[in-house]
Amino acid sequence: MGFTIGGTRGIHQIRSGSRRRGRTTEATAVAEYTGLWGWSVVPGARAAAGRCSCGDAGCGSPGAHPLDFALEVPAGATLDDVTKAWADVPGAALLLPAGRTFDILDVAAFAGRRALVRMERMGLPIGPVSLTPDGRCQFFVAPGAAAELPQLLYRMGWDDADLDLHCLGPGDHITAPPSDRGGLGPVQWLRAPSLDTAAAPPQARLLLGTLAYICHRSHS
Repeated sequence: MGFTIGGTRGIHQIRSGSRRRGRTTEATAVAEYTGLWGWSVVPGARAAAGRCSCGDAGCGSPGAHPLDFALEVPAGATLDDVTKAWADVPGAALLLPAGRTFDILDVAAFAGRRALVRMERMGLPIGPVSLTPDGRCQFFVAPGAAAELPQLLYRMGWDDADLDLHCLGPGDHITAPPSDRGGLGPVQWLRAPSLDTAAAPPQARLLLGTLAYICHRSHS
C-alpha cells in the first residue's frame, strides 16, 4: 500500500519506498512550486480501489482533498524546508490552493483543448493549463475570477447559456502534476508554468469569451 490509511495514526503506516520517493521526486516537485513559482502546496489524500487515504469510508472526494492533519508548505519554502516537511507525509498528493495567486477556470477536457488551440492562434495571453485524469482542463487565471464570473458571463451575454464552465477560488484546491487524482491517474500540464505566467496569470475576462464559446459549441 503506497498511501496512508486512517488519519493521523496512519501517517506512520506509509512504507514500501514511499518515504524515499517523497524525499526525491515529490519533494523536488513541491520545492519547484514553492521556490520557483511562488505557490503554496498542501499535502493531499490519495486513493486506490475507491478508498481514500483519509480513512473515511464515506469520503465525498476520495484522493482529491487536503489532509486535515497536515501542514501547508508555504510559498518560498526551499528544497531543504520541503524535504523536512514532506518527510512527515510521504506519498501525499500535491494540492495547490486557489484564490491566492490564481483562480481556476475549469472546463471539460475536449472543450479546453479546443479552446487552448484557438487561444494560441489568436495570440491571447495564457497562463498554466493542467489536464486531470477525470477529463477536466484547468486554466490558471488571476485571483478574483471566482467572485467575478457571474458578472463577467452576464456582460458577455453567456449568463443564460448552459455551460460546463466553473471557477475555483478561495477555499478550493486542485491536484498538481505529477500527483495522482482520485486513483484515476496523474494530472498533467498542457501548458506548464513559467516565471511570468505563474506570478501573473491572465485576467479571466481575456480567456472567458473563447472558453464560453467553445463550451457552448461542444454542448450544442
